[in-house]
Amino acid sequence: MPTLTTLALFAAATLALLLVPGPAVLYIVTRSVAQGRAAGLVSVLGVHTGSLVHIAAAAFGITALLAASATAFAVVKYLGAAYLLYLGIRKLMRRTEVEEAEVKVASPRRLFGEGFVVNVLNPKTAMFYLAFLPQFVDPARGPVAPQVLVLGAVWVVLGMASDGTYALLASVLAGRLRSSARARRRLDWGSGVVYLGLGAVAALATEGAKKL
Repeated sequence: MPTLTTLALFAAATLALLLVPGPAVLYIVTRSVAQGRAAGLVSVLGVHTGSLVHIAAAAFGITALLAASATAFAVVKYLGAAYLLYLGIRKLMRRTEVEEAEVKVASPRRLFGEGFVVNVLNPKTAMFYLAFLPQFVDPARGPVAPQVLVLGAVWVVLGMASDGTYALLASVLAGRLRSSARARRRLDWGSGVVYLGLGAVAALATEGAKKL
């Protein structure tokens, strides 16, 4: 198992990376602004459940297989890109209703599922874990897989705390921005652009990517 010193160094490095907003943070913030605090927090949970998949893959060598296979990498890359681009186009083409009725919101299950898919189908995330986690693993301290799982658990806990903070801060703007049809339309455009950006990130991912 990792030493306390290793865990402290890993936690510090993880926080430094998490505090810089990336694609996942943009997704979470967009959801929080559009639908409020609960939606943002459910999205956080979905995103980091996806992180568990990548961590398990890194621990047991599946991510290494993905990195070694150009075909597998391409399949995952373009599936993820296609899904994200689809979400972006759907948002951009959606018509905003002029009625004063409450804005239609996605269910918690859908929010969770989209957050999960956004993260788990991003091959750059898989490559990141493959490049980052092993730097804190010491084979002399025992099997590698349990060490990676422990480090991954630390990442998820810190990630949920960091991204949850972003979600809570973003949700403060939700009521103000949902108060008019024009604001709602801007939210849809903003969401669409974020999704398209995420899709572009996935589509342009390379096998040598070392960070998000």
